[in-house]
Amino acid sequence: MKLTMVIPTYWGREKNIGWQPGDAVYDHPTPLNKEGTLVRTIESLNILNDKDFELVIIATATSQEIEDKVENKVKGLVKRAKSPVKTYIFSHSDLERVKNKLPERELSYLLQLRGYSNIRNLCLFLPHLLNSDVALLIDDDEVFEDPFFIEKAKEFIGKEYEGEKIFAVAGYYLQEDNEYLLSKEFKPYMFYWNKFESMNEGFRKIIGEEPRLKKTPFVFGGNMVIHRELFMKVPFDPDVTRGEDIDYLMNAKMFGYEFYLDNKLAIKHLPPPKPHPTWRRVREDILRFVYEREKIRKQKEIEGMVRIKAENFDPYPGVFLKEDLEEKVAKASELLALEYLAEEKPEDAKEALNNIRIIEESAVPTKDPFDNLLKIQKDWERLMKIIDDKGVKKSLIEEFLRE
Repeated sequence: MKLTMVIPTYWGREKNIGWQPGDAVYDHPTPLNKEGTLVRTIESLNILNDKDFELVIIATATSQEIEDKVENKVKGLVKRAKSPVKTYIFSHSDLERVKNKLPERELSYLLQLRGYSNIRNLCLFLPHLLNSDVALLIDDDEVFEDPFFIEKAKEFIGKEYEGEKIFAVAGYYLQEDNEYLLSKEFKPYMFYWNKFESMNEGFRKIIGEEPRLKKTPFVFGGNMVIHRELFMKVPFDPDVTRGEDIDYLMNAKMFGYEFYLDNKLAIKHLPPPKPHPTWRRVREDILRFVYEREKIRKQKEIEGMVRIKAENFDPYPGVFLKEDLEEKVAKASELLALEYLAEEKPEDAKEALNNIRIIEESAVPTKDPFDNLLKIQKDWERLMKIIDDKGVKKSLIEEFLRE
């Protein structure tokens, strides 16, 4: 069983410049004049007993203006980290050459280096290019502390468990305090926007209880094990700007694939502080929850597909996929605005209230998310089969995946 680990790393403009209008929005891209966390993640591979895998680092820039600088920066960091396994770097220049080499150029829209879902699709595409059976998705703000992590990642994937073949396994995050539960200071708006509470409720049930392996309504994008049976068929949805990991779980479920969470497959999660204000993070959640709810609403009876319901994903994210989402947003946004006003931040208060207008007026996607998924899935399957042509695959590997 060949396994490829893929680690995206996100980079932004120098700290004194910061985010600019038009730049991609990520949780915490590393400023170009900082070292970031990538070296720490790569160095932590040394603890692993099983090093029989390949590593791909995907270097991502928030702006086209800094792509060359990001590529050079990441190359330098990877060289310094001295990875104990065969390591490739894939960045914007590689992507352009890949696109130019595709036999069917109209499918190149599926390969992009902007937005979480597009980057996750590269996390599936590149293992396929390397003839891998399994893609292991890890993030650059994590460290390995379990020497047996790779053995556990391989233990169930592609095998039968309780009469079902397992093609997708989710691990989970340990926080800095070595706990899997989230510890967040309670704010009044959280009474209605109970994201952390519902997440912890799900974590207690799925992570904290036996058996070790169980079907899960949530996954963590930085700890996912995906078999080629699944990644050859189902892509991440590029129109999902945030929460692409759980959206992928939903897509997989629609196409008949279940994710199982392994409560022994843990990785330490050490993210830097998120630079964006609370109202912006809530807005990103609103957009993705509305999109996913609409995808559920627009389902059609199609042979070979499974109809899903919001209740399938309780307590999280199911609590945000139901008919009271608008009410949650309105009440939470009003309380968040009052909090900002108390802190003498009137502009932030205005943006918090704008979240109410957005969910009422513009959050619902103009195109049908379910029909869109069907088109993307069909194109993705075609793309992956084209790449499977040995001539195409050999050409791409030789030219674009350089150590």
